[in-house]
Amino acid sequence: MDVNTQSVNFNVDQKLLNFIQKRMNKLDHYYDRVVYSDVYLKVQNTSEKENKIAEVKVHVPGDEYIVKKKCKTFEEAIDCAANSLERSLKKRKQKLRAYS
Repeated sequence: MDVNTQSVNFNVDQKLLNFIQKRMNKLDHYYDRVVYSDVYLKVQNTSEKENKIAEVKVHVPGDEYIVKKKCKTFEEAIDCAANSLERSLKKRKQKLRAYS
């Protein structure tokens, strides 16, 4: 899967990019028609510990899924977002099977 990663106001290291690519590739196991995904990473300027925001858009034919998670680390936020997307993609696959 093609993953486009954008970071706002900071530079992303290669280790985080590899983690994101690996985690997004796992979504192909749940729904094989995923075209590409966009990942936006932001750091919110607050005094809270949970100030890392990951927004993931997954594009499938005819639809797109958007998940936004706020956590302590980007890895945790990506993991939570991917788990939510897994559930959504499983639902979509089941609906398509029901119509067939």
